[in-house]
Amino acid sequence: MNEHRRRRSSERAAAKGSPAIPQLSARRVRNPYPPMALLSADQVEAIHEASLHILENFGIEAMSARALALFEKAGAAVDHATQTVRLDRGLVAEALRTAPPAYTLTPRNPTRKIHLGGDTINFTLVAGPPNVHDMERGRRAGNLRDYQDLVRLAQHFNCIHMLGNQVCAPIELPANSRHLDTYFANLTLTDKAFHVSAIGRGRALDGIAMMAIARGLTLEQLCADPGVTTIISVNSPRRFDDAMSEGLMTMAEHGQSVAVTPFTLMGAMSPVTLAGALAQQNAEALFGVVLAQLVRPGAPVMYGAFTSNVDMRSGAPAFGTPENTRANIASGQLARRYNLPYRTTPGSASNVADAQGAYETMMALWGAILGHGNLVYHAAGWQEGGLTASFEKLIIDVEMIQHMMEFLKPIEVNESELALDALGRVPTGGHFFGEPHTLERYSTAFYQPMLSNWQNYEAWQEAGGLDATQRATRLWKKALDEYVQPPMDPAIREELEAYVARRREEIGSGEP
Repeated sequence: MNEHRRRRSSERAAAKGSPAIPQLSARRVRNPYPPMALLSADQVEAIHEASLHILENFGIEAMSARALALFEKAGAAVDHATQTVRLDRGLVAEALRTAPPAYTLTPRNPTRKIHLGGDTINFTLVAGPPNVHDMERGRRAGNLRDYQDLVRLAQHFNCIHMLGNQVCAPIELPANSRHLDTYFANLTLTDKAFHVSAIGRGRALDGIAMMAIARGLTLEQLCADPGVTTIISVNSPRRFDDAMSEGLMTMAEHGQSVAVTPFTLMGAMSPVTLAGALAQQNAEALFGVVLAQLVRPGAPVMYGAFTSNVDMRSGAPAFGTPENTRANIASGQLARRYNLPYRTTPGSASNVADAQGAYETMMALWGAILGHGNLVYHAAGWQEGGLTASFEKLIIDVEMIQHMMEFLKPIEVNESELALDALGRVPTGGHFFGEPHTLERYSTAFYQPMLSNWQNYEAWQEAGGLDATQRATRLWKKALDEYVQPPMDPAIREELEAYVARRREEIGSGEP
């Protein structure tokens, strides 16, 4: 948000009689610390070798005829009867040579450019839930009105750098064309980067084309300066379905980013052991990387990881577990082994925005940070194992993200920061409250929370005695009041509207 918009937002909040929600300024977040290494170099190589064994001997099912043809042309062993592809290590090595180690995504507001790779971290809104929830209206099916409000919140909070693929599904709209409505909302209610749906070729192409329109570019120009990305979900174990394969190939063909992400839940879709799950995840991710590079050498691609475990008593997915956290860190080591940008995810299986939801998310978020994730997907609003987008959880997550952003700021050690003059002036047993060194810095010395309450018990009771979740309700409502829609050239908006209308008619009752 630029200075003019920040001022307008503050003026609107002041007119309503209360200060604006405190939040960190828009910034490129960097992780200046060395990544944590849970695996030794030998263990990383053992997982790598196991992955190559899977690719060379067991193979991966690719349900797209176009993908099979590409693999066969490149020299892979293709069994058309079973749609199984076996890759030799030479093909994998060649693909890794052409995959870029870092790249950028440029949305319609170029000042919000996203850097993927290196030490940069980006946080996204939750994506994909069929349901939505808040404490006042309860749990309900996803709908366009809530979708738009959640997108407005993503625009308002600076620590959310980009949108995922459909923060909630607006199920009152036709399934075959509602992606057009969500893309339009993404482009008009925000000026941030977003993920497109890559379930098949048509949905991916629509997202690419609409971003090109919003930026005033041709598809060829957008190819040279990508603006959108997507998540390619692998149907683990070892299956790339037709829709995901076509979506991946379409994005790569047009020079847009893909994050190849196996869905490896230990004990269900992958071995019950972490080493076995990582070997499978790694093989599936490498397979997608190879496919993207066969379509277009140099196509931007991310190493995606989504390894967690299930409740072995019920089979239900679990997130934010110690196993999930270790997988987030170890997967970062594998991504760096291949010099690829890394997508990871914090998450929780809690059904409500409660203490469980917070501690599970924070556990996994530490894994994402210590593992040097570049794209922290589903970072704000994830609830119920990804089945619900929660307004309150979004606020709680924003607070946790901002805590992490402040934690990542390097410690300054210089004459001013060492404060020897102040230490010399304050007598033993004294205090620093009135010291000039303190007074010069008191308003900016520490992180100012938006959700935490530091009042004593009596003052907290007098103010209403609201817990964090109840305060979160007030905050998301206030944030919507403070929201300022980013301007858009009317001619571009009209062109987007015309594109949506034309495509909706072309799609009709068929698939895009």
